[in-house]
Amino acid sequence: MTNSTLQVAVMGAGAVGCYFGGMLARSGHDVTLIARPQHVEAIGRDGLHMDTKTFDERVRLKASSDPAAVKDAQLVLFCVKSGDTERAGDQIKPYVDRHAVVLCLQIGCDNDQRLRAVLSRPEVAAAVVFVGCEMVGPGYVKHHGSGELVIDPIRNLPGLERIFEAASIPTRVSDNVRGQLWLKLILNCAYNAISAIGRKPYGQIVPALGVQEVMRDVVNECLAVATAEGINVPGDVDAAVRRIVETIPQQYSSTAQDIVRGKPSEIDYLNGHIVRRGAALGIKTPANQVLWAMVKLIEAS
Repeated sequence: MTNSTLQVAVMGAGAVGCYFGGMLARSGHDVTLIARPQHVEAIGRDGLHMDTKTFDERVRLKASSDPAAVKDAQLVLFCVKSGDTERAGDQIKPYVDRHAVVLCLQIGCDNDQRLRAVLSRPEVAAAVVFVGCEMVGPGYVKHHGSGELVIDPIRNLPGLERIFEAASIPTRVSDNVRGQLWLKLILNCAYNAISAIGRKPYGQIVPALGVQEVMRDVVNECLAVATAEGINVPGDVDAAVRRIVETIPQQYSSTAQDIVRGKPSEIDYLNGHIVRRGAALGIKTPANQVLWAMVKLIEAS
């Protein structure tokens, strides 16, 4: 299978979808990006501009604004905003092949479960995404660092991790993707809102007065909620938090990027998720509450 061409569709081709879709296309796979019209037009005219840590080139692939473009795809990279999961799932439901794999590359810890409730036939799997990237213009994705995936074991596409590896996407299969999703959620809760409120990249927010103490409180609250939920968060969480600023100090959070562009953020699925679950479990989450409320206030303005 590693030597064959894979039919891939990317539903919601923003920065994450364009990066991973572009890497697969570069490796010779047949990739269609399903994106907003301005990106589709630019990609159709000039190709996908990928400005990464290791190369800067235009990658030729297909692009469409029609969800029906998932038809015949063996692999669908599902990259829409968390708040659009059910709606986008309904859009592709009539077209996605029942033998396909739909891999969720999204922020938050429950998108695969929510999507599985919409799509009854294809295999829906979760992935944890570790990548720093942004769309800096129509059809133009800039990569700041990382680019790894942790994925569920996949039944319908055995050896998928080797296909990703061959496309220079470091990938690990895990039986504890739920715990890995919570680890990523904790990292996002620690960084995203503060980057958005300060409108600064990670390397500038962490040294600021009092920020590390706020991040520590956020992480401790998240871990308390995770423990109450019965989640096994793997590894050294504090080291993982430090590693973010060490590896991608110039990265603005996705929440900050949304705020700057006047778009709704996914804060309800980050700090907001911790606040809701904490309330349900009787766990106080004041640091997450403040960050969630501040981002919502900025959005409203």
